[in-house]
Amino acid sequence: MPARIAIDSMGGDHGLSVTIPASLQFLERHPDVRILLVGDVAAIDAALKSGKRPVDRSRLELVAASEIVAMDDSIEIALRRKRDSSMRVAINLVKEDRADACVSAGNTGALMAISRYVLKTIDGIDRPAIATLLPNRTGNATTMLDLGANVDCTADHLLQFAIMGSALVAAVDGKARPSVGLLNIGEEIIKGNDTVKEAGELMRAASDRGQLDFRGNVEGNDIFGGVVDVIVCDGFVGNVALKTSEGLAQMLGGFIREEFKRNPMTMLAALVAMPVLDRLRRRVDHRRYNGASLLGLRGLVIKSHGSADAFAFGHAISRACDAARHDVASRIVASMKSMRTSLDEADIAASERQSGTRGDKQVASLF
Repeated sequence: MPARIAIDSMGGDHGLSVTIPASLQFLERHPDVRILLVGDVAAIDAALKSGKRPVDRSRLELVAASEIVAMDDSIEIALRRKRDSSMRVAINLVKEDRADACVSAGNTGALMAISRYVLKTIDGIDRPAIATLLPNRTGNATTMLDLGANVDCTADHLLQFAIMGSALVAAVDGKARPSVGLLNIGEEIIKGNDTVKEAGELMRAASDRGQLDFRGNVEGNDIFGGVVDVIVCDGFVGNVALKTSEGLAQMLGGFIREEFKRNPMTMLAALVAMPVLDRLRRRVDHRRYNGASLLGLRGLVIKSHGSADAFAFGHAISRACDAARHDVASRIVASMKSMRTSLDEADIAASERQSGTRGDKQVASLF
């Protein structure tokens, strides 16, 4: 059965000028996908007709929505006053099982709030988390979460993030036991604040039960080192780390361009180095990693960067297809159920041991 992807066609900084070309290009490369374009039907139809080539609409469906969630709309406006927005209608398609996943480049706060309200969270998950891929020096990618959905987290929340991130990587990358690291200010167990230290204890216990492959604490310089498959942190730290890395990449790219344009000799050197520079640019191109998963929901929602171009938005659609084909949401449900069962069994065993100890003391008191 073809994967069905609902697209918030009106969302993001660029709206239809990005979402329509990206959707059409993706359909050309993936014959086993259906796309539902949600938004102003007349505007979408005009955008489809504006291309140089006729569009095959056999795998396209236009779904009407009369409102748009602006990038600066508050959560209250998006959630309560714009109930027929393209973002909400697209998410509703997932709830109604008319789509397997939703992709939006719209307002992150609004997308998270509407997704949580419409789809609800999986049993055992207190808060959804934002997870994305970051390139690492091994040539692969590291999954990191949370990246901004939850700025204040408990140790239990961080454990849930670890379970969800591990389930995501296991499903999409086919790894039986993805390695997990907890972002901290040092590798030692004694490092970090009370929440992080408690989270480490919970993750080690989960690892002992076989539910995680927890490798301990990792530091900021390990994020791009490829030392683990999944890195867990609260949303405040994760968002700062992500934006810092983006800013550093932009600064270094600017420095390289400036140096190669400094004089005729450096410009000539740029021509000679062009093949190397092109390969480097492809390896670190952030657009190839566009598309963050909103994990912990009873449905699949992918957040594209608001300023994404058609190339980047296409990668977000690809993330949605991968998650849908590998049934990531069901994997997370199964992982959380397994954890709850193990915890219940551990509680029962502890209760029985305690009861046995009391019984031994009572017998001993008779003598």
